[in-house]
Amino acid sequence: MFPEKLHQKLENRNAENALRQLGADNPYVDFSSNDYLGFSNNETIFNESHAFLKAQNLLHNGATGSRLLSGNHKLYPLVEKQLANFHNSESALIYNSGYDANIGFFASVPQRGDIILYDAYIHASIRDGMLMSNAKTYKFKHNDLSDLETLLTRFTEGGSDSKQHIYVVTESVFSMDGDSPDLEKLSQICKKHKAYLVIDEAHGLGVFGKHGGGLIQHLSLEKAVFARIVTYGKALGCHGASILGSDLLKQYLVNFSRSLIYTTALPPHSLATIHASYAALEQTQTRQKLKENIQYFKSEINKNQLQKLFRESDSAIHCCIISGNDRVKHISKHIQNSGFDVKPILSPTVSKGQERLRFCLHAYNTEAQISEVLKLLAPLVTS
Repeated sequence: MFPEKLHQKLENRNAENALRQLGADNPYVDFSSNDYLGFSNNETIFNESHAFLKAQNLLHNGATGSRLLSGNHKLYPLVEKQLANFHNSESALIYNSGYDANIGFFASVPQRGDIILYDAYIHASIRDGMLMSNAKTYKFKHNDLSDLETLLTRFTEGGSDSKQHIYVVTESVFSMDGDSPDLEKLSQICKKHKAYLVIDEAHGLGVFGKHGGGLIQHLSLEKAVFARIVTYGKALGCHGASILGSDLLKQYLVNFSRSLIYTTALPPHSLATIHASYAALEQTQTRQKLKENIQYFKSEINKNQLQKLFRESDSAIHCCIISGNDRVKHISKHIQNSGFDVKPILSPTVSKGQERLRFCLHAYNTEAQISEVLKLLAPLVTS
């Protein structure tokens, strides 16, 4: 037996050619993963993680409990201090994943009577956290700071209520389009309206900044931001996340963030890998190669006269808009059959009509691979 309502939802999804399935490992050229710097396969990071565990005499497989019980092993304060120093932040608090961090922050920090203003394209994990909040939520048009300021003016005109706080949340790099808001202007607007700015740096970490610290550090806006969420499953090639902010914010989250309090802590090996990945981030020249590949990819878009189909992006994410689940899946399958792992992004993950091929660039992609995959794409989308 299976509930009829659930069965019908699966049938509807299948009828729209949008049924999700778990993928399998494949030998294709990687234009799909978030492993922008190749850290997930970095042997030095692997060995350094093990050496760090041995040096700390922590040869354990698990954390044994939540951080507030038995799981706050000695790597946590060591690595959190490392993260705070690296990111020019007063404090850092490690979560088990980016999803946990966003759920934990937005479900606990904004209070009843507060307001959250969020970009229309904000990540699903932030939306889920906001659904668990008692604050009122309002979206502004994607990267439209005029629309945001209109909302801020609406909620602050006539004098601000001292009991009401406004949180503005956006991403430094959006996962579906690879674009970015004007963060300098955004920070000025928030300061003007006394709003608390929250930035998700999941796709900015490792890609932007002198040492890969993200766009906020690249623009020296650390003090203008109330909280930054950085995640480690993308450019750092490992797992986990951190919320960067003040000591008071950390203390508050430790007391009220349920996704931190009521879950088993990360095992020592996860913390050791984060530690080694950050050390590699400071030393690696790989980021320069990634930047060169991004610029080469953009030049090849123009060379193949595809610029009208691609969203403008300076990040590692580039999207070719191909309307319709059927069509984008067909084109993706053709490219995969030619040996390139390029994934389709279907509705309802994106709006109908905005289905796309999502190209993720990496430091280990070659110029020949970039040229070939775009040559394959061109006749499929222009015919």
